[in-house]
Amino acid sequence: MIELAFSILSADFAHLADEIALATRAGGTIVHVDVMDGHFVPNITFGPPVVKAIRPLTSLPLDCHLMIENPDKFIPDFAAAGADMIAVHWEACPHLNRTLQLIADHGAKPAVVINPATPVDFLVEVLPLVHHVLIMSVNPGFGGQKFLPACLPRIRQLAQLRKDLGLNFRIEVDGGVAHDTVASVVQAGADMLVAGSAIFSPGKTEANAVDFLRTARAAASVTV
Repeated sequence: MIELAFSILSADFAHLADEIALATRAGGTIVHVDVMDGHFVPNITFGPPVVKAIRPLTSLPLDCHLMIENPDKFIPDFAAAGADMIAVHWEACPHLNRTLQLIADHGAKPAVVINPATPVDFLVEVLPLVHHVLIMSVNPGFGGQKFLPACLPRIRQLAQLRKDLGLNFRIEVDGGVAHDTVASVVQAGADMLVAGSAIFSPGKTEANAVDFLRTARAAASVTV
């Protein structure tokens, strides 16, 4: 199933409840929360209090992408705040297996993320443990960046690994996924699509989300 995980990083924070409602009404099924600490990536965004504030606004799952150093220290707080899925970077976790288990122990679905330069093969040992794998299609840290086409073969490789290993984890892609790139991303094998600047726009959020999903689902029906 193709799902839109709309990233609130690009939403109007002064009207966040309305923005979430618009994207949901248009077919968005996951709220994507980009958490940045100013160290692992050169930006600062949300912490657990923001996740806690969002939780009562929606019944959709909250997908927290932790772009932070030492994620183990904060996983319990994000889970307690209401995160349904917690994704951590391979690059930030020296003991990744333990970190993924920590997420599961706190009642959230564990996920792993890799940056554009990290080989997909590095994930093989933890693939049976995760709900989804997030392939970054930009270098993380800021919204609105352009999609890196070199990430398409990586999505295909991951989709083939999923098939070869007989696993059912989801494939999420984040970074520059927009109306002109989403078809190729879906055809490569992605089924959870993170989009922020392509969705949120004054007066156009609902229409943008509808069009985005229409394009994505049409691409999913095409054999490549």
